[in-house]
Amino acid sequence: MIKSSFRSRSKVNIPATVIAVLLATVFILPALWILGGSLRPSGEIFGSISPLSWRTLIPSSVSLDNYISLLSGGFATALANSFVASILAVAVGLALSALASYALAVLSFRGRSAVFAFVVVSFMVPFEAIAIPLSQQFGDWGLTNTVVGLVLPAIGNGLAIFNLRQYFLSLPDSLREAARIDGASEIRILWSIYVPNSGSALTNSGLLIFLGQWTSYLWPLLVINEQDRQVAPVALAKTFGEYSTDFGQNFAGAVMLALVPALLMFAMQRFFGGIAMSRGEK
Repeated sequence: MIKSSFRSRSKVNIPATVIAVLLATVFILPALWILGGSLRPSGEIFGSISPLSWRTLIPSSVSLDNYISLLSGGFATALANSFVASILAVAVGLALSALASYALAVLSFRGRSAVFAFVVVSFMVPFEAIAIPLSQQFGDWGLTNTVVGLVLPAIGNGLAIFNLRQYFLSLPDSLREAARIDGASEIRILWSIYVPNSGSALTNSGLLIFLGQWTSYLWPLLVINEQDRQVAPVALAKTFGEYSTDFGQNFAGAVMLALVPALLMFAMQRFFGGIAMSRGEK
């Protein structure tokens, strides 16, 4: 009986496994082509496409010249600027999101539903619709070419607030009531009870803020004019010339831009797994 049920389950899972492998192959082949193109001279990138062979994905000789040329041309500074801006956005954005989420989920005050509705609408409005007038306002405030001007729009992430609020609502009210009986303030309850028990939600919200800032292109293009303060996506776009383009360096920059969030997502996936296992053990 056990063997027959095991065989039937194996037969049912084979088509799904085949489909999953095919879909994974479709998505991974362009990434492999970009990775291979970044390790070969620009003249060989498109020449390897016809005819299609394993050489299309795997270069005959591996070279790091594209990475060295790109980093020596100022892209390393742009990467550092993107990293600093993203870290600041996550640190400040998570703190503000936690405060706002706690107020919207736990505290009772007049107009709370209206404020929450405004938060929901805020992340449904395309940022491109308000980017130009907002950049003009930042210019009037003297925030052009500053880290504050670059990071400020990213810290008010409505989706992160929504995510944290929903998670705070799932925590039992008895935790807050017990802390209130012991004389704890609302800030103490937030940072000592809600935040430590919301690791997965905080991680998810932090990833949203980080990816939003790391991949930001339009906003840095509007508020940053100095070359040494520009972020990586804008610096990479400027490598496309009007009459010629070094695709090897473009591919190398794309790989470096994608590698940071990929490694971050991998690390966070392990973190989520650790949370799941710890809860399962309890």
